[in-house]
Amino acid sequence: MVPYLTTALTGPLLELEKRLLDAQPTIEHWFRQQWKEQSAPFYTSVDIRNAGFKLAPVDTNLFPGGFNNLNPSFMSLSIHAAMGAVEKICPDAQRLLLIPENHTRNTFYLQNVAVLAHILRQTGLIVRIGTLIPEITQPTTLELPAGGRLTLEPLIRKGDRVGLEGFDPCAVLLNNDLSAGVPDILKGIEQTIMPPLHAGWATRRKSSHFAAYQHVAGEFSRLVGIDPWLIDPYFNHCGKIDFQARQGEECLAEKVGEMLDKIQLKYDEYRIDQPPFVIVKADAGTYGMGIMTVKSPDDVRELNRKQRNKMAVGKEGLAFSEVLIQEGVYTFESINGAVAEPVVYMLDHFVVGGFYRVHTGRGSDENLNSPGMHFVPLAFDDTCLTPDRSANPDAAPNRFYAYGVIARLAMLAASIELDEALNRAENTENAVAAA
Repeated sequence: MVPYLTTALTGPLLELEKRLLDAQPTIEHWFRQQWKEQSAPFYTSVDIRNAGFKLAPVDTNLFPGGFNNLNPSFMSLSIHAAMGAVEKICPDAQRLLLIPENHTRNTFYLQNVAVLAHILRQTGLIVRIGTLIPEITQPTTLELPAGGRLTLEPLIRKGDRVGLEGFDPCAVLLNNDLSAGVPDILKGIEQTIMPPLHAGWATRRKSSHFAAYQHVAGEFSRLVGIDPWLIDPYFNHCGKIDFQARQGEECLAEKVGEMLDKIQLKYDEYRIDQPPFVIVKADAGTYGMGIMTVKSPDDVRELNRKQRNKMAVGKEGLAFSEVLIQEGVYTFESINGAVAEPVVYMLDHFVVGGFYRVHTGRGSDENLNSPGMHFVPLAFDDTCLTPDRSANPDAAPNRFYAYGVIARLAMLAASIELDEALNRAENTENAVAAA
C-alpha cells in the first residue's frame, strides 16, 4: 500500500503523524471500503506541505508529468499498479495510444513520457505515442537527454475512433491536461479515454477538488479523532477577476483578509508563532503559473504591472478570470539547506513512489513549482509496502506513511470530484435535450 521511503524531515515524529500511524488498521480498512464505492483515477500526483503542526495537500494533478523523477530501483511497483489500473478500467486493452503534452523542447518532460510508456509496455500493452502538435505530420523521432529515443506520430480520426497510421488502439491514455480545451479529434470517440476528458483543465476547477477534499477530510478526521483543519487547508473562490484591467481586486482583497483572520484564529488555538499567509492561484491550471503568496489584503491592492501580468495568464497563454484563495501551508522540509516539499505518485489507488521538489531560491511560505526548482527522488529503504510498527515512531517509513495517507485522501477526493463533474455534465445534456 505505501512503500518504505526516506524523507528529508528528521527529528521526533509529530503528534499528527503519530495519530495516523496508531490508527493504521482503521485507516486501511476505511480506504478499502472507499475503493469499493469509488474508482480511483488512472494516475495521480499530490503536492504535500508539512508544516509540523499541519500536513495537507496543496495541489492534485490528474495528468502527472514526473515519472522520470521516481526511483527506478522499484519500477516493479509502478508496473504492478499499472496492470491493476488497466485491468479495471479497460480489461480488454491490448493496444494503447499515449497522448502527451505538446512539449517537444522540454526534454525532461519527454523523459517522463518515455518512462511512462516503458511502465505501460511492461504490463504487456503495445504502446505508441500520438501527438496533438499540428506541425508533426509524419513520425518524428526525438533524442532524449538520458539516452534513448521517443517517436511521436500524428493522430488520425476514422469515424468514432482515433489512432495512428496502421494502429487502432483499444484505449487512449492522456498525459495532456487539455488546458487549451478538448480538441475536436478527441470528442465523441468510442474508445475508453483515461483520465476522462472532463478531468482536463478546460472544465476542471481546483475549488471543486478542494470542496470534495473538504468532505473527505471531514469524514476521515471523525474516523481517527483529529481536527480536520490539521489536514485540510482553508479555501475560497473568486470568480470574476481581471488582473490586467484591475477588476475584482477589491473583492479578492476582502476575501484574502477574511481568510487571514480565519487562519490566525487557528494559529492562536494551537499556539503557532508564525504569520499566516494565503496562496492566490488560478482555479484552473498547472505548471506553477499564476500563483502568488499574500500576507495582507494590501498585497493584492498594490500589485505592480509585472505582477499583474504574471497573474493574468497561464499555460497556453490562456487568461485567468477565476482564482482559488488557499490557506498557505508552510513547509519545514529541506534538503541541503534548500526548501523542499514531497510529491507523492500513485497509479490506481496504490502509492508507487515520489520525489522532493526542491528550490534553493524560495522560502518556506512560497510556491516551489517555479523555474529554478529541481527534484530529488524519495529513496526506498526496503521493499516492504507497509509502515514498520515495530520500529520507533520517527523511523523514515513511518513518517512517509502519513504522506501516503494524505495523498490517498486527495486521490479519493479527485475520484469524487470527477464523478460529480460527470453527473453535472449529464444533467446539463438531459436538460438541453428536454428543452
